[in-house]
Amino acid sequence: MPSSSPYAEAALRRAVAALVSGGALLAVARVTLAHQASIARRVIGRPIGDEAPDADGLYKKNSGRTIDLLLLGDSIAAGLGAEDAGHTLGGQLARRLARATGRTVRLRTVAVVGAETSMLSAQTASLPPGYRPDVSVVVVGGNDVTHRVRLSDSRAELTLAIEALQALGSTVVVGTCPDLGALRALPQPLRTVAGLLSRQLASAQREVALSLGARAVTLADVVGPFFLTRPDEMFAVDRFHPSGAGYRRTAKAILPSVLAGLGHAQEVPFGHHAPFARLVTDPGDA
Repeated sequence: MPSSSPYAEAALRRAVAALVSGGALLAVARVTLAHQASIARRVIGRPIGDEAPDADGLYKKNSGRTIDLLLLGDSIAAGLGAEDAGHTLGGQLARRLARATGRTVRLRTVAVVGAETSMLSAQTASLPPGYRPDVSVVVVGGNDVTHRVRLSDSRAELTLAIEALQALGSTVVVGTCPDLGALRALPQPLRTVAGLLSRQLASAQREVALSLGARAVTLADVVGPFFLTRPDEMFAVDRFHPSGAGYRRTAKAILPSVLAGLGHAQEVPFGHHAPFARLVTDPGDA
């Protein structure tokens, strides 16, 4: 989950290149990685099932207009691994948002365990007619990596999802793909390869989000160090998904961009990214 220096990144690239160089070695490496990935997919989530707690509802009833918060994406957005609804990412984020704004927050979660970026379209399509979220938080990408989805496809699908949410009038915050290299349960060399690919995807997600006027939070930077140094606390019993403590830390990390997107904050900390400035041409200059 923590991001690496350019030198470490270059070293990782060289290691992967060395791993898969040569005809016979390439074949062996592919078979090895495919076998390890297959095992990992069968093991991931087994101790905790595949149903996340339902955290949807109203948080902290206050005066003023209710804030509609929407969560989309994969098992992290859904909250798989949390002990109960209050410990999911949505539950933690809704409660913190209500406390920070003094307003009621209505949480709706359409994230699906096991989802890839291509499934975001179905999640937005599942929203009831007339629903207009004030802010939408998207966390997705891990399954794109483990299922070897092409980076260009992930970018295109995220673009469609962000544009669909913005068409509903929603501010969008993208939590980029966590660094899968921090998953100690993954065997080597799969962990090294997964780490490299997940960081590449996270960079692409950030670029797409900012270019479309959305906000991005680099989860590898803002929460990665906690998962790397305190794995027993941050991970659930399956060693892949966050625990309640992990979701609490992640919600705390995402909140500043959510508040900024809603106009309740001007400054955001390290690891948070505001949309690219859009150039406006003065008609008089034409």
